[in-house]
Amino acid sequence: MMKKLFLYFLLVAIAGSMTGCNSNKLETLPAVEFRTVCNPVNLSYMFQPTKTQAYREGADPTIVLFRDEYYAFVSHSGGYFHSKDMMNWELIVPNDVFPIGVFAPTTVVIDDAIYLVASQVKQVVRSSDPKSGQWEVVNPDFKVIISDPAMFLDDDGRLYYYAGCSNVEPIRGYELDPKTFEPISPETPFIYGNQKMFGWEEKTDYNTPNEIVDPHIEGAWMTKHGGKYYLQYASPGTELKSYNDGVYVAEQPLGPYTLAEHNPFSYKPEGFVCGAGHSSTFEDRYGNFWHITTASISVRHPFERRLSLFPLFFDSDGEMFAWTGFGDYPMIIPDRKVNTPEDFMTGWALLSYRTPVEVSSVLPQYSLMLDVYGVMKNHVQNNEAANINDEDIRTWWSAATASKDEWFKNDLTEISDIYALQINFADEGSTLQGRSDSIFYQYTVEASADGSAWQIIVDRSTNKSDMPHDYIQLPQPVKARYLRVNNIYCPSGTFSVSDFRVFGKRNIPAPAEVQNLSVERDADPRTVHLKWDASPEAVGYNIRYGTRKDKLYHNYMVYGKGNSSPGISIHSLHAQKEYFFTIDAFNEGGTTKGTNIVSTISSPDMK
Repeated sequence: MMKKLFLYFLLVAIAGSMTGCNSNKLETLPAVEFRTVCNPVNLSYMFQPTKTQAYREGADPTIVLFRDEYYAFVSHSGGYFHSKDMMNWELIVPNDVFPIGVFAPTTVVIDDAIYLVASQVKQVVRSSDPKSGQWEVVNPDFKVIISDPAMFLDDDGRLYYYAGCSNVEPIRGYELDPKTFEPISPETPFIYGNQKMFGWEEKTDYNTPNEIVDPHIEGAWMTKHGGKYYLQYASPGTELKSYNDGVYVAEQPLGPYTLAEHNPFSYKPEGFVCGAGHSSTFEDRYGNFWHITTASISVRHPFERRLSLFPLFFDSDGEMFAWTGFGDYPMIIPDRKVNTPEDFMTGWALLSYRTPVEVSSVLPQYSLMLDVYGVMKNHVQNNEAANINDEDIRTWWSAATASKDEWFKNDLTEISDIYALQINFADEGSTLQGRSDSIFYQYTVEASADGSAWQIIVDRSTNKSDMPHDYIQLPQPVKARYLRVNNIYCPSGTFSVSDFRVFGKRNIPAPAEVQNLSVERDADPRTVHLKWDASPEAVGYNIRYGTRKDKLYHNYMVYGKGNSSPGISIHSLHAQKEYFFTIDAFNEGGTTKGTNIVSTISSPDMK
């Protein structure tokens, strides 16, 4: 009898212990019905051949919808990418006919086939089955080989070609024979640089006035909408945060072209990943427009670049704008035709910005790097833990090794609703070049409510896919305060992360509306100075502005919690236009839109 009682109480104790373990499980939240992506686009960017530090590159993108699926052609990628949903991309390695090691590949669909040309390539190739990787040459002696090409097939079957990449020569265009791809019209010049008038063409990270270097005018693309022709161009340089796209408009494909009212129409100089230039504009299968752009890292090499994707719109007056507001936060990939930027927004906030971080180790390192103009210099890489969540892709933390003992832990400071994560690997000390089946990352992410009981919420321990900007929308969102990332495998170098980003909601009030916004035009009217009173509990601010009070299409993000007197200078204005400004305040609880719109006049004397 005593033995039976002992066994009974033992079983009760074990059951109670198990129940206690179950009570430590994280509280879960209902799954959301939409699917999301997050910039930078999570492609397998190829490691480039280099005599200095290894770096990845992907730039100058063209995306085309072909037979209801998407193909992305990207500079120096060792192939091209295919997707059925714009969220998951697979690399296709083509046959030897396809030009592999090229810049700015661009395509056009003619008669159920994709035709491709690229910078300085003397041939045109075609594929009627791009998924197979099989291509054939259709013009072995292409006469028009100007850099940064773009092809456009008009509704009447006539084919046009636009190109240019220079700080001296313009963007120019031709008509081509759609059968032979031979030019059948004279060369027509379209777009020259004019940075003395257009602040967005000044060749510095933030378009600050620079009288030494002229901008590169490059990256042409043509879009037709509403009977108008929108000739897009990039400036001032691919290595800069200010890399952007401007646009001219015409009634005919070969002009004459005039500058559009809203410029630059694609611009993102701040946030986690910056730059929004040399792009292509395309429609998805539902008729939504998108703008796939080049973004800059440019630390290890000027051409260390990534891709960003933004929704694009035409307003009722035909003004074209790419919506870059909160452009490196998660956004919805719609499954229907939508009409406004709000239709792409999740309502999730960034929960991890400058929150406390613990790490297993830190690697201090001196390294030899190229500056943005290609000059070798000694560079001190600061690998401190705070870089893990500073919202800057150009900085990173590195552990001392790549062993399984390396980890980092993030304290969000409060229990939060976690819907998505993004881990951006930094490849510190990598010696990789080209592609290899061994290039992938393996890790786990654990979450905890109290810092002691942990639960795995992301398991990449057996991953074999190269995902350098791994974005995970949790199929089962959770409530947690702590997150711990445990390294298992890195392909080369050390376990290193530029940013670990956590998205969701926190049960706190959104910040108060911004007060006392003042706007002062500089003596150089391409520049404007803004000041405002700090909004209590704001983590940062998003400035919305434009040349009409009802068209605040530009976005400029400023982080700075606790800044008693926030302010910013914006240098990208048109010297002869009036601008209107308002400011939204945001934190982990939400965003409070500005309602006070302040204007600044232009300077008609600016020549």
